[in-house]
Amino acid sequence: MSNKTDGLYVAATADVASPTRRRFLQGSAATAAISAMPFSLSLLSSGAMAQSTTKEILSGCHWGVFKGVVEDGRAVKFIPWEGDPHASHMLDGVRDSIYSQSRIRYPMVRRAWLEQGPGADPDGRGEGDFVRVSWEKAIELVAGEITRVRGEYGQQAIFGGSYGWKSPGRLHNCQTLLARTLNLTGSYTSSSGDYSTGAAQVILPYVSGSIEVYEQCTTYPVLAEHTDLMVFWGCDPRNNSHISWQVADHGAFPGVEMLKAAGVKTISIDPVRTKTADYLDSEWITPKPQTDVAMMMGIAHTLLSEGLHDQEFLDRYVSGFEEFKPYLTGESDGQPKDADWAAEICGVEADTLRDLARRFASNRTMLALGYATQRQHHGEQSTWMLITLACMLGQIGLPGGGYGLSYHYSSGGAPTHESPILKSIDNGSGAKAAEGAAWLAGGGGVSIPVARFVETLLNPGKTMQYNGREIELPLIKMAYWAGGNPFAHHQDRNEMLKAWRELDTFIVHDFQWTATARHADIVLPSTTSYERNDIEQVGDYALSHIVAMKKLVEPQFEARNDFDIFAAVADKLGKGYEFTQGRSEMDWIRGFYEGAKIEARAKGMEMPVFDVFWDSNKPLAFPLKDENKYFVRHESFRNDPILSALGTATGKFEIYSRAIAGYEYDDCPPHPTWMEPIERLDGPTTRYPLGISSNHPRSRLHSQLCGTSLRETYAVQNREPCWINPKDAEPRGIKDGDVVRVFNDRGQILAGAMVTDDVMPGVLIVSEGGWFDPINPREIGSLCRYGDVNNLTPGIATSKLAQGNCGQTGAGDVEKFTGDLPEVTVFSQPKSMSDSETSA
Repeated sequence: MSNKTDGLYVAATADVASPTRRRFLQGSAATAAISAMPFSLSLLSSGAMAQSTTKEILSGCHWGVFKGVVEDGRAVKFIPWEGDPHASHMLDGVRDSIYSQSRIRYPMVRRAWLEQGPGADPDGRGEGDFVRVSWEKAIELVAGEITRVRGEYGQQAIFGGSYGWKSPGRLHNCQTLLARTLNLTGSYTSSSGDYSTGAAQVILPYVSGSIEVYEQCTTYPVLAEHTDLMVFWGCDPRNNSHISWQVADHGAFPGVEMLKAAGVKTISIDPVRTKTADYLDSEWITPKPQTDVAMMMGIAHTLLSEGLHDQEFLDRYVSGFEEFKPYLTGESDGQPKDADWAAEICGVEADTLRDLARRFASNRTMLALGYATQRQHHGEQSTWMLITLACMLGQIGLPGGGYGLSYHYSSGGAPTHESPILKSIDNGSGAKAAEGAAWLAGGGGVSIPVARFVETLLNPGKTMQYNGREIELPLIKMAYWAGGNPFAHHQDRNEMLKAWRELDTFIVHDFQWTATARHADIVLPSTTSYERNDIEQVGDYALSHIVAMKKLVEPQFEARNDFDIFAAVADKLGKGYEFTQGRSEMDWIRGFYEGAKIEARAKGMEMPVFDVFWDSNKPLAFPLKDENKYFVRHESFRNDPILSALGTATGKFEIYSRAIAGYEYDDCPPHPTWMEPIERLDGPTTRYPLGISSNHPRSRLHSQLCGTSLRETYAVQNREPCWINPKDAEPRGIKDGDVVRVFNDRGQILAGAMVTDDVMPGVLIVSEGGWFDPINPREIGSLCRYGDVNNLTPGIATSKLAQGNCGQTGAGDVEKFTGDLPEVTVFSQPKSMSDSETSA
C-alpha cells in the first residue's frame, strides 16, 4: 500500500515535530498509510494549471478527495487522490450525479398547488404533474408562502428541521442555510437528534456522560499492539467507512489491515456476514435480530456467576451495579438472565454464550458496537447493556480494551491530527451542536424529536414525553426540506403519506428527482458540489487535511447554489444583506481559511497564505502527535476518576440511573433491561415468519447515488436486492435473480432476490436508501416498484426517553412475484409541461 500523500504541508515548529518523528517512521506499511503526514515545510505551489481543454481539478466529497478530469467544460472522470489509502469504488457514480437522467433541471411547481392554491389535492403529491416556472416566480412563491403561513398559523407552523446527509462543505451547507433564512426572517419549528443514533445519543449522557457515538474511540495503532480479541457487534467498518460526514479519509481501511497484520482475533456478531468479517476471516455468530440485549445479559450472567467480573473496577468506576445485579441474577423477578435463558431468546447456544464470557474475560477485549442495535424498539437498552458488559470486564481505559461506539462511522479510530477546525456559516441563531454532529442543534424557536415529525403532523396539540420532559406537538402547515430525503430515511412510508396530506405546502431543494422531490409542491433545482466552490476538512476523526472543494463545471440547466437561492428568499423577505453580509462565495471561503490559519498559528503551525493553498491543487496536510496516534478512550478517567470524572450525575459509569428512575417510564427502566420489541423473528406475538433488517448499502450513501448509473452494478432486474438465505428461498420457489414481493401489514415492495449464505436463515436484508416508487401514488399501501425497505418498518419510537426511530424493527414474508413486472419510473423525469412552456 502506498503512503504517498501528494499534499501541501503546514510548517510545524520543533515542539510539534521532533518528539514524534522517530515513532512516526516505525511500523508496517499499513501503519504508515493511516498516519503518514510529513511534518516538514513544503509550500511549493504547483502553480497555475496548464491552459488547455483538459484540466485536473482538486475537490472532495463524502466519498473522499479526488481530482475531476474536465474536458471542454464536462467532467469526464473522477480520479482518486494519490494519498487516499483506500479510494472509494463509488466515484464513477458520484460523477454521474451531475448528468443523471433524474437531474432536476428547472424550478417546478405542482400543477394543482399552482392553479388552486396551497393545500390543493394533497392526495396527488407524487404523481409528477409539475409546471415549469421562472426563478423569479419560484422565489416569489416561496417567500409569499412563508409569509402567509406565519401570518395565518404562527411561526411554529413552518417546519425547517430539514434532515439528511446533504453534501460536505463549510459554506454550502443547505440545512444550515435554510435555518439561517428562517431565523433571520422570523422563527420556525426545528428538530433535535438524528436517525443514525437517535436512541444512543440520548441514553449515553446518563450512562457515560457524553454523546460517545460521535467521539473518538481507541485508535487502530493501539488495537493492533494491545488487543487480543476484537468483537464487531453489528459493526462493519470496511463497508461503512467508504463515506464520511465531511470528506472521507478512509482511515479505517488501513486500520483494519493493521488488525489483520497483527493477528488480532476477531468475532463478528451480526445476522449478515459483513465485509469486515470476510476480510478478517472473523468467527461469525448470528443472534436473531433485536435480541442483542438478551445475548449480552447471558454473557454478563456468566461473568458474574463464574467470578469473572472485575469487582474492583465496578467499585471504583461504576455506580449502580448493585441495583442492577438483582435483575441479572433473577432475584428481583424470579428469572435469572443466564445463558440458557438468553439462548432461548437470541438463538445462540448457551454453551457459546458461556464460552464468549470466558474468552472476553481472559483476553484484552475490545467491544465495537455499531448503530443498528439501537435503531430498534427499546434501542436504548443495547448501548446501555454493552457498556455494562464492558464495565464488568473492567478493561475500560486500558490500551486495547473496553468498548468503542464509533468504529462503525466515518473511520472512527483513525488517529486525529493537529488540525485547526474550520469555521462554518452559522444558522443565524447562535445555537451550537456537538463537534462532528451539526444536525444536533436546529436553532428554531420550537423543536421536536426528528423521528417524530410524522406523528407531529398527524397529532398537533398532543403532548409527548421526551427525555424527562413533556412537549406539545405544534401544528405544522408547511415543511421546507433541503439536502435530505425523508421519503427514504423515515419509517412506515404509508403512514408518512397520510401525514403529508396534512401539509398545505412542501418545498424541496435538490438536484435529483428523489421521491421527496416528487412529493413536493415547489421544487427548486440546486447545484451539486461539483458546480460550486467550498472548503472542508478530510476525515471526521482524522482531520488530516483541509481540502479545497473546487468548482469543476458550470451549473447544469437552471440549477443554482443553495446559498444563492436562500439569499434570494431572504432578500424577498427583507433580510438579504443580513443573510449574505455582503460577502461573495470566495469571501466566505477565504474567511473560513483565515480563521483556521489563526488557530493553527496558536498551535505552533504556519499554514500557507490562502491563494497558495487554493492554487496548489493539493490538500493541505497536518501533523500527527504520538499522543493522538496512540489514543486510549477513557484512559484519563481510569488514571484519575476524580480529576477526569465522567459527565454523569455521579461522575462514574451509571448502570442504574436515578434520573431515569424519576421519569417513571414504562418503556425505559432505570437499568438495562430485556424488553420484547413489538415484533421480531420468532417473537412471542409476531405474525410473520421472517425478520426484516436493513444494512448500509455497499454502493450508496443511504439514498445518495441511487439515481445514478452506479445502480446498474448491484440492482437485480432494476430492483433493490433482497438478501435471502437458501433455506428460506427454496421452500418458496425463489431462485437467485427472481423478482420477489416482500410484504407485511404496513406495506409491500418489489425487490430482486439475492440468494446467499451471507445472511442467516430466517432473515431478509434489504439495504436502506432505495428510492420509493409506488405504482399509484394516490393509493396508500400501493406496491413500491423499486424496493424502499421503509415501506415495511414501523414508525414507532424507541421509547419515551429518546423517541428515536426503529428502522431495524420488522417482520414480514417474501414470495416470488409472478405478475407483469411494472416499470421502475422513479429514476427518470416526472410528468410535466415541456421545457419550452413556462408559466408566469
